[in-house]
Amino acid sequence: MANLKELRGRIKSVSSIAQITGAMEMVASMKLRKVQAKAQSFAPYTAEIRDMIQRIAAKVAGEEDVPLFNQREVKTVGFLVISSDRGLCGSYNSNLLSAMLRTVNELKAEGKDAKFWVYGRKAYTFLQRRGFDVERFFVEPPLDKADFSAGKLVAQTLVEAFTSGAVDEVRLFSTRFVSMAKFVPEDQPFLPIRTIAVGDDAPEDNYELDFLIEPDAATVFNSLMPRYLETVIFDAMLQALTSEHASRRMAMKGATDAAGRMTKDLKKIYNRARQESITKELLDIIGGASAVS
Repeated sequence: MANLKELRGRIKSVSSIAQITGAMEMVASMKLRKVQAKAQSFAPYTAEIRDMIQRIAAKVAGEEDVPLFNQREVKTVGFLVISSDRGLCGSYNSNLLSAMLRTVNELKAEGKDAKFWVYGRKAYTFLQRRGFDVERFFVEPPLDKADFSAGKLVAQTLVEAFTSGAVDEVRLFSTRFVSMAKFVPEDQPFLPIRTIAVGDDAPEDNYELDFLIEPDAATVFNSLMPRYLETVIFDAMLQALTSEHASRRMAMKGATDAAGRMTKDLKKIYNRARQESITKELLDIIGGASAVS
């Protein structure tokens, strides 16, 4: 059994760790509320611009007039991966990166190449260690300080890669926030755009207003699409950041609870060892007194 001095040191060490993890849990909770409110307030804007684009989509003649919708033979797939910059957030990064790696291996088995754009140091380190080349690592601003201009820069970079022919398809790997205890990795198609139908494929709107479009529907549509893609990217960044803080909060709460249980068990062992020490000293005193008498 460990001596009393060692046990006191272990109890003190575990208690100190519990204080640190408890403080980190409080910080993560505060950041989570702030980012979650930001994500919720941004959702109506995303829905509105998507609704506007869907209304105009029916006026576009066909996919040949909108280059971001053009589908071609896929030889190279581009991935935007959004992870965290720091650890101590449970399985948040490992779940996301494991799902991405499985997808990349499946594409390689089909003879397709992969290129990566990364937001978050954990994903960058993960890819570098496995020998993947990263086309661009977005360092500034960090994800927890990113604003809409950061999403705009990322979207412009991906659109340029797609329109230049560097990649034939772009996919977005991030984590979608579902609830305080659930956040799931998401493989979202980004380019070419498949979630919005154009021309004759667009659904009919029975309540469509009669309005004029100048100079023409395709021009207006192509002007709105980059802004829509920017909102998709920024929404994914907010969802990923919300998931990160929620995962870190859960991880720190689990660590704090585990430290509390460990401290309780160590104190039991310490009290038992202390009682045994006292009993042994009493027996030595009694034995010595008996020997003298």
